[in-house]
Formats: sequence, structure tokens, C-alpha cells
Amino acid sequence: MAAQTLQQPSFLLANLKADSTTKPLLHRCQDLVKIIDEYPAKELHLIFPWLVESVFGSLDGVIAGWNLRFLHSRSNEYNIVMEFLNPSGPMMKLVYKLQAEEYKYEIPVNYLPGPVKACIQEGVLPDCPLFHNKLQFPLSGLLTLNLALNPFEFYMFNFAYCLITPKNHPQGYHGSSTDSAYFVLVDTYLKYFLPGEGNVPPSPFSDSRGSVTAPSPRSSSVSFAGYGVHSPSLLKHHIFHQPTVNADPSAQEIWRTETLLQMFVEIWLHHYSLDMYQKLQSPQVKLALLQYRLSMSSMPCQPHAPPGSGTLHTYQEPFSPTEEHVLVVRLLVKHLHAFSNSLKPEQLSSSPSAHSHTHTSPLEEFKRVVVQRFVQQKLYLFLQHCFGHWPLDASFRAVLETWLSYIQPWRYTGEKTNPQPDQSRTVPDKWESFVQENLLMYTKLFQVFLNRTVRTDLVNAKNALMVFRVAKVFAQPNLAEMIQKGEQLFLEPEHVLHHRQPRGYLTPNQGGSFLSSRQRVMTDVVFKVKSHVYALEGQDCQYKQMFGTELRGGVMKLIQIIAQARQTAKRISDHSNEVSANTSFLSWFGMGSSDHNNTFAGAEPEESGECLKKTHEFLERALENLCQIFKLNQGQLTQLISNLSSSQDDGSSKQLPDCIQSENGLILTDLGRRQIISGLRRFDIHYQGDPELQPIRSYENALLVRLFYKISSLVNERFGGHMSALCSRPDFLGRLGRHYFADHDSATKLKHSPVSRWMLERNRQPRLSLRPLASYRTILMLLLFYMFGALLSFGPISSTLLILTGGFLYGLFMTLFGDKLKTH
Repeated sequence: MAAQTLQQPSFLLANLKADSTTKPLLHRCQDLVKIIDEYPAKELHLIFPWLVESVFGSLDGVIAGWNLRFLHSRSNEYNIVMEFLNPSGPMMKLVYKLQAEEYKYEIPVNYLPGPVKACIQEGVLPDCPLFHNKLQFPLSGLLTLNLALNPFEFYMFNFAYCLITPKNHPQGYHGSSTDSAYFVLVDTYLKYFLPGEGNVPPSPFSDSRGSVTAPSPRSSSVSFAGYGVHSPSLLKHHIFHQPTVNADPSAQEIWRTETLLQMFVEIWLHHYSLDMYQKLQSPQVKLALLQYRLSMSSMPCQPHAPPGSGTLHTYQEPFSPTEEHVLVVRLLVKHLHAFSNSLKPEQLSSSPSAHSHTHTSPLEEFKRVVVQRFVQQKLYLFLQHCFGHWPLDASFRAVLETWLSYIQPWRYTGEKTNPQPDQSRTVPDKWESFVQENLLMYTKLFQVFLNRTVRTDLVNAKNALMVFRVAKVFAQPNLAEMIQKGEQLFLEPEHVLHHRQPRGYLTPNQGGSFLSSRQRVMTDVVFKVKSHVYALEGQDCQYKQMFGTELRGGVMKLIQIIAQARQTAKRISDHSNEVSANTSFLSWFGMGSSDHNNTFAGAEPEESGECLKKTHEFLERALENLCQIFKLNQGQLTQLISNLSSSQDDGSSKQLPDCIQSENGLILTDLGRRQIISGLRRFDIHYQGDPELQPIRSYENALLVRLFYKISSLVNERFGGHMSALCSRPDFLGRLGRHYFADHDSATKLKHSPVSRWMLERNRQPRLSLRPLASYRTILMLLLFYMFGALLSFGPISSTLLILTGGFLYGLFMTLFGDKLKTH
């Protein structure tokens, strides 16, 4: 290694790049460990960006890196990667070694989340401290801006960005995202840098530059205003604005915790639509943006800017989070609750005043405000986007559980209590302030979930489970009362607050009452609730009460849909039982029901047996919980369900869904869509393609189907014109020909389906079809007839002539008397 130390850094990087294509991962990691230990920071500085890219992949997704998201414990390289990237492993040692120096690494602004990028390109710097003192605004080329990050920030940015970089699954990949190396590393980093007990372990290198320092004076040309109306901080002295931290050693290490969390939140959650971006612009930001534009327009010679740059209209980010992304966000939420709930009771109960902060460690201070200050707004917007854009399938469970994890912080207190059923688990009163300060997380998202659920097939057991999960969570004792109280505080009239506030600061000696302190507390609580709602929904929001009349009507509508889904599940179960009871050995020969088009609507492969029982159980318990949440009268609920049952007889499922007639056929209405989703009505669906090309049925012989199709095709190709001429004759021979060569059911079948008019009026050409002879039923009947003929001393030729004669006489009879028989 002594000889290698004399090499120039360019040779070191070239050797590492060459080894990356020839050496296995184990040998490469061993070499990197030696290099990190023995080389100085000056030489390691040049290989650090390449090493980070080779591990996490490039930001544009071209370089895959080590594929951490697809690397599972079953792989031989899993333990090697986990040991190398451990928070106290060689890679982090390299980060700390470079962190002790003044090295910076650039990230293009184009890779930042859409709202942040649009804000920066507008010339307004976001309020997140990650972006302070890291950008320079040139006179031209706003799209070429870079973000200068220190080694720890650069490493965490690439690690977080790895989750949202589009990557293709490797061939033969089968595994869950929750046991991948990336997911386990996120969990490990969160436990290490957000500890529930004790402080973050110090870095092995002295770092005087990585500590929290006061932001430098703001530039006069660029506004540092944020683009969100944030609620007032619980901290009178914000962590990021501490003038010095040398007095408390723990404060020198908390910057890593803050940086890690901010990177995760900014990269994973800071995505939403242009409308939401404009909605969240506070008046201060709009004023700063206007001043910036005026200053730019007043310049004597403006630089040429790229077309469309620096405008809000350029921000149209197509954000579609994956299920893996949502699962990692849920992991972050659970860790944050556990981290915040580890705050010591004496610190939690102490008043957040300047006096109390002198005795509180920075980590404890961070726990107090971490959820509300850093996560609440962006998580709310993230979940709202997912609720509105996620497909209506069972994969929504990941989004649902993320939401339920956030609104139940009491599940992550770490307290060892006696296990008890969830229904009897009362929400402690100490969480009332959390519910009030996160009111929209409970009320608005519940309303969005309600609107989503009424468009979901609740006969599916997975969808029914999600409805049950939400109803079960909101039915916890005390929770509904806390939400209702929070709504009352938000709806408190403004003039009442102004009337109460002066009295709140009067002492009894000044004529006030001993209730004045309580009134002042009430005023503060009302202000917090109002500021929370206005921060997330804007000053002009139209708040809909969760326990108001409008939403109560929506809940009653959901109850009707749940009741319909229960009845549909029962009909599917009964129908399946009947089919299974009628199944016999003869059905293999086609003696049973062979109409596969008459399967019950709404039934899926997994919707049978135990799944239907689970569906009924989930929906039954969901109804009970909804009645408990909204204080519904059990008698009225019973009457509603009984009226629904009486209005839907057994024949309702055979009626067509609600439609309107148009030029192109039938068009479903909203009521008709709900009827189909709930399984109450259905179309009589039949195969409408070429009858000869239908899928081979279980009661048909595949070899004979293909053979007879070839014979029929040859006959139809050669004699098709003669058959058409015969069937077009108006006399008796034409009628006889139409009986043998025309499809009598095609027109009637098409009328039962919402197809276009040109399909209804399409005429099929006359042709010979031998496919019925490939049915096992027909083959069995022919064998029985030949056996019966053999018993009567008829030979095969004689039996064949008798069969052909009988078939001709039957066709002759149906041609002469078929119409009369149909009328009768």
C-alpha cells in the first residue's frame, strides 16, 4: 500500500473504475476499506462522487449501482453491502473523514423535487435550511443551477434519491420491498440517527464545520421566504438559528439528525401538483416574488433566459409514487412517532419558554417539534395526492396503512401495557392536542377516503378489509369526541376570540376571574387549530365538518353500498354452492351446465369460499364501527337495510344496469356503474367474435376442434358462394339452407350487450360449422347410438346413414313448424 500512496489521485480513481468491472464485490469492498483507512481526505475527495454513484446509481437512472432496492437477504452480496454501508461502517467513515474538511459536492437543481425546483427557478429560495447558503443565482442559465452540499448531505441526498429513481426489475426477481437491502438500511439509519434513548454517537473525526451555525446574512436580490403558511413554532428559539453550539457537545451532533430527516422528507414527500403549489404560496412569498420580478424587469440589459424558464407554468411534475415508495414513507412515519414519543415526561410537560430551553438538550428540543414542523404539511399533501390518484385496487393498502400509522401516534409510545382488544383501547386524553393540531389528517382525508370507497368493489375481501380497518381505527373510544372538539375549536367565531383575549390577561385583582388563564389557553388552542387548517388548505378554504350533515349523508350512502355488497357476497356464495352441488361425473362429458357466460357477475377467482366469509365478516364489523363513530340509531340502520333488501328481489340481478340510449348504443350512468360494482345488476355478456374462434371449452376435444375447423374452412372457402346464394332464396330451400348454415342467435346475443350500432347490424355470412361434433356430449351420444345400432345388427355404414337421415328430417321439421312452435 506504500507504493499506492505515491500514486496520483487520478490513477487511484482509474484503478477503482477498472476493478469495478473485473473484481467481485467482496474484493472491491475490502480494497475500499484499506483505501479509506490509509489515504488522506485530499485524495479521497476525488473518488467520493464516483463511489456514491457506483453504490446508489446515477440520479438519471442510467447507472444501476448496487441495486439496493432489489438486493435481498437471500443474495450472497447482502451481508457485504450491509456491513459496508452500516452507519458505523467504512462508507460512513469516509463521509465523516471528508466532513471534517471544507469539501463540497454539486447536485443539479433539476434533480430536486418539482415544487423546490420551481421555487428556486422563480428566484425564491425555499425556507428549508438545507437550501440556505448553497445556491448562487447567476444572471443567466437558471436551469443550470447546482446545489453545493457537504459530504454528509451529498451522501444522504443520493441515498434518498435512490428510492424515486426509475429502475427496471432484474430478470428472475421475486421478493418483497420490505426485506430489501435499501429498506433495511433506511430502518437502520433512522434508528441510529433518531435514537429513542441517548444521543447520536459522535463522529470519529473532529468536525468544527459540520455543526449548526447561524445562517449568513440574506442577499438583497433573493428572498428567503418560504412558500408555505407555517404554524407558529413551539420553539421560541429555533434549533437552526442558534448562534453557537459549542457549549453543548450534543448540539454538535444533532445536525446530522436534522439533515437526515430533511433529506428524507424533501426527496420523498415534497411532490404535489402545480395547483397545490400555487395554493400554498403565502402572501409574503407572493410579494417577494413580485419584488424579484420587478427588480429583474428594471435591469437595463436583461440576460436571455431559456424559453419557459422561471415560470410557474413550467412546473408540471408527473408524480406517481410506487408501493415501495409508500412503504418506506410509512417506515419513516413510524420511526418519527417512536422518536417523538421518547421525549421525557418532564420535558413534555414543561412550558416551551425561553427559560425551559436553557435546561433542555437540543435532541430533546428536536423531539418536541419534529413531527409538526418537519413532516406534517408535506405528508398531508403526499397522502392527499395518493388518495386522489392511486388505482382502485388492493395495492392502496400501503397508502392506507401509512395514513393510519400517522394518525395513531399512541401505538408507538413503547409502553408495555396489558394486551387488550382494539375496540376497548381508549385513546389517552394527552393525545387530544395532537388530534387538534392534525385535524385535517383525520377529517379531510377521511372524506377523501369515503369518496374513494363508494367507487370500490367491496365484494372483494381486500377492499372490504380496508373499509373495516378505517372504521376500526376511528371507532376507538375518545377519538371521535376529540375530532369533534377540534372541529368546534376551528369553527369558533373570530369575534368571540377577540372578545375573550383581553379578559385572558386580567388578574383577579384587576377585575378578572380565576378562569382567565383557562380562557387564554383556549384562545391559544383555537389559534393553533385554525393556523393548522389555514396552513394546509389556505385562508379561503371551505371546511366540511366530518360530523356535519353533508358527510353524514355520505356515510349513509356508504352504509347502503356495504349492505349491497354483503347481499352480493351472499348471492355469490349461494350460487357457488349450487354449482358445486350440481357438479357430477357426467359434467365432464358436457351433461352439466356448459354455459360459461352465465357466471355470476362480480365474482373473481379469489372471491369464493373463505374469501366470501371474510368479506361478510369485514363488512359486518365495519357497519358496527360506523354506527359507533357517527352515533347512528340502530333501529334506523336496520330499517334502511331491510328497505334495501325488500327493494331488491332475486330477479334484480338479471335486469340490465341503469343506462341511457345513445347513437352508439347503451351508455352507463353513475347509478349503473355502482350497480355493476356492487354486483346488483349486470349485462348478459356473450362472446361476440367469430363463433369458430372461441376459446376451446373444457367439454370439447381440442384436437377435434382444430381438425373440424380446418375442414369447415376449406368447405366454406370453396362453396361459400353457393351457400350464400342458397340462403338468400325466399323459398323453402332457402329456409332449409338458413337452418343449417346461418347463426340464428347472433343477433339476439348482441342486443344484450352495450355494443355499437354497426356491430348490431352486422350480417354473418352463411357457412358450415362442424365444431358441435367436437363436444364430448355429441361424441358420447354418437357412441351410444352406434352401440344401440350394433345391438340391432346395424353396421357402421347403416348407422351413419340413419343418423344423417334423422338429422335431415329434424331440419325439415324445424323449417316447416319451427316458427309455429316459437309462437306457442
